[in-house]
Amino acid sequence: MKALGGVTDCCALLFLLLTSASAVKKLDSIKDLKDIDFGKSVPKHSLILLHWFANTVEIDNNNNMMRMTFDPNTDYGSHHYGNFERILDPPPRGYRYFTVGNLNQETSVDLPDYVVSPPRGYVGDNRDRIIMRVWEQRLDQVYMTQHYTVSEHQGTTYDPVHTYQVSINLLRRIREFSMRNNQLPLVSLRHRYGSHADVNDIGNKWGNLACLGLLLFIVMEEKHSQNQRDNKPENRRSDNSRPGSSRQQNHFRPEIYRPEIYRPEIYRPEIYRPEIYRPEIYTENDAGELNSSPKCGLCVWLAGSLVTIILIIIIVLLTIFLTSA
Repeated sequence: MKALGGVTDCCALLFLLLTSASAVKKLDSIKDLKDIDFGKSVPKHSLILLHWFANTVEIDNNNNMMRMTFDPNTDYGSHHYGNFERILDPPPRGYRYFTVGNLNQETSVDLPDYVVSPPRGYVGDNRDRIIMRVWEQRLDQVYMTQHYTVSEHQGTTYDPVHTYQVSINLLRRIREFSMRNNQLPLVSLRHRYGSHADVNDIGNKWGNLACLGLLLFIVMEEKHSQNQRDNKPENRRSDNSRPGSSRQQNHFRPEIYRPEIYRPEIYRPEIYRPEIYRPEIYTENDAGELNSSPKCGLCVWLAGSLVTIILIIIIVLLTIFLTSA
């Protein structure tokens, strides 16, 4: 019975390890930031807070180390985070988690004005936070997260679905948009990230915060502008829609295309092709986006079977080990 109890405990520990913070998505580039749905599921203010944090901590480019430049127990409203939701892995011995970003927290060292009172359109609802793992003044992990909305009735816990680990490489990229005297010219930054931003317009609107304004434009506004351009009627026309096209005459199905329910936020021209339209494979996910291919039941079954086999092998090995002991 003791051996069986030991096997049960080991299995429970293994399950926790398999379902722990390894599921937290890691952001490693500006491109990864573009994939986040800022303004809908994630507050736009999160990126402003992350920009401030990246330009506040110290990063040693020689040995990939980060160091705190403020007291995480008091400054900027930062305080200890207990990780009670178990969103993150338990910290190694000596390390502790801290969180920063509460705009209403009274503190002796305040967050800068552009974080507390950002330009219109980027004002958040004080849900976004930065979590950092610290030992003394050494910083080894950074996360971007947020509280649930009030309507979700989850209290003040953090949302694991919208918790992201931010790599040191991404923090370096964000630091390129620094507002210090050694900042790169806006034109250089625009070319580096393949942007079509009007740097003169951004400079006039943002002033001393122009680098931040360019970062926000590249990550959020440019993506939305591109989507709007793609969804214009003149840009959606293809060879199939030309007058006299035989493909249009033979394959257009008016019972499928219904303008009255057209939703531009989920329309994707690269997917929609009338001649091969199959309604059974065009479904929406929870975020309101189109899934262009059906789920592979066999793949899901094989993956589940593989995990089950691995667990059984581990249980058998543990049983043999404990009984022999």
